[in-house]
Amino acid sequence: MASASQTANLASAIGWTPPEGWPAISRDKCREILTAPGERFEMEEVDIRGVTLRTWKNAPPNLRAIALLGQSHGQREFVIYEDDRVTYDAWFRAVATLAHEFKSRGVEKGDRVALAMRNLPEWPVVFFAAVTVGAICVPLNAWWTGPELAYGLENSGTKLLVCDEERWERIAEYRDQCPALETVFVARAEAAHEGVAALESVIGQPLTYADLPSRELPDVDIAPDDDATIFYTSGTTGKPKGALGTHRNLCTNILSSGYNAGCAVLRRGETIPEPVPKTGLTVIPLFHVTACSAGLMGNIVAGNTLVFMHKWDPVEAFKIIEREKVNSTGGVPTIAWQLLEHPERKNYDLSSIEAIAYGGAPAAPELVRKIREEFGALPGNGWGMTETMATVTGHSSEDYLNRPDSCGPPVAVADLKIMSEDGSRELPVGEIGELWARGPMVVKGYWKNPEATSETFVDGWVKTGDLARLDEEGWCYIADRAKDMIIRGGENIYSSEVENVLYDHPAVTDAALVGLPHQQLGEEPAAVVHLAPGTEASEAELQEWVADRLARFKVPVRIVFSKETLPRNANGKILKKELASFF
Repeated sequence: MASASQTANLASAIGWTPPEGWPAISRDKCREILTAPGERFEMEEVDIRGVTLRTWKNAPPNLRAIALLGQSHGQREFVIYEDDRVTYDAWFRAVATLAHEFKSRGVEKGDRVALAMRNLPEWPVVFFAAVTVGAICVPLNAWWTGPELAYGLENSGTKLLVCDEERWERIAEYRDQCPALETVFVARAEAAHEGVAALESVIGQPLTYADLPSRELPDVDIAPDDDATIFYTSGTTGKPKGALGTHRNLCTNILSSGYNAGCAVLRRGETIPEPVPKTGLTVIPLFHVTACSAGLMGNIVAGNTLVFMHKWDPVEAFKIIEREKVNSTGGVPTIAWQLLEHPERKNYDLSSIEAIAYGGAPAAPELVRKIREEFGALPGNGWGMTETMATVTGHSSEDYLNRPDSCGPPVAVADLKIMSEDGSRELPVGEIGELWARGPMVVKGYWKNPEATSETFVDGWVKTGDLARLDEEGWCYIADRAKDMIIRGGENIYSSEVENVLYDHPAVTDAALVGLPHQQLGEEPAAVVHLAPGTEASEAELQEWVADRLARFKVPVRIVFSKETLPRNANGKILKKELASFF
């Protein structure tokens, strides 16, 4: 377990020392200033499902309000995808048109409207058309197979589906397994499909959204705590569970992200500047809460421009950053590593990049330094999960450089605590246990799964399954997923600790620790790593590297090398079960 002095040593080890006079004020003082009466981040207490919680007083009341804020940005560009460029005004015209079409197809408040497609300009149109009529939008994992997609449609009781042609070709043969599914719209189909309608027959193509008539959204009364979304969990064990989110959950993220940004400025001793629209490169799927809730919502309110990619490719990302003067990107640490380590990077002008932020997986402290050093950009990190609709903690800039192994403190409306394994007692500062989180971002529960809901959600708290500790100032340090911890002869080995040391090696850009069965010890640690292009490292060299930095029992007994980056699910989490084949 790292102490405060060890954390400071780690910051020094990555080549950063706090500038003179930093921090100008404490994080508590930031909270006092930012949440004062009349300020943008003022809080109020609200009863949510029988629990009194702090909420952002000035958060939009629902997703309809966010759509209307988006409309107010007029001719500012909203989405860029290949040759498609869509303004906010054009997007809103398409949203309103499709929302009325949904109503004409019998979609009522509380009905489920599923969305299954890659990141396309149509995605935010369909999402907001659904939620602004009071329907529950179900963003399905576009990486899923046909049976998995059918499971999501059947489990959610989806009434209307909008998908792209690739997803429909997977789903079509399973349609009879989805008895509630009445209507299907397919986007970007090269040929007509029996029993479905072309989305373009309603709203046209993205380049022609601006030609649609101007109309208001259908008149529907939506309360902050009405159901809004079902996002399915990663499903690494058993069937995926549908996390039932509310309008308040998604609207909370907008001010949570702004609050963290405000803290960074105040800690620097500066005044908060007037917001200026930015351009961001979205490289993680919108069906994940990080991209949809923590990303899309705040970007619409701010009037930012978002660039989508057909699929992730570092060189294509370099071209987009240079051409569109992208200010920010990120998502998961692997993406940041690839942007840093790719040999083609030197051939492009990436000077517009101001910030690279990520979450969803532990990040090596060395990555923090390299972002600052190589890009001159501010690193950012945060923690959340599907069940918290993304942002619970976060920090960036100097705070992150100062605590590179932390995911930050909770935002002002959230609470964290560390609990014993059986959940019976709260652990003291510095001890590792299960992280519990509470706040207006926590979802209602799991769709049609009361048993899992009662096991995971307790009196407003969500039991995260993450092992973590808190320091004296409330900063959170994620140690591992509880189920990923390796126990070697009774000694706990936290995967992220060993993985971070491997990441610190200059040749390693991807690393994962797994447990190998052992007759006497129970299990032993082993690692799979991917090396940066043009670099070399041997198993013995990496084992010695770890042994110089950690206790001997934590040194991987085997290290194997993958020619490709390690397999991940769409949320950026390494699929450790798939690594067994390496051994």
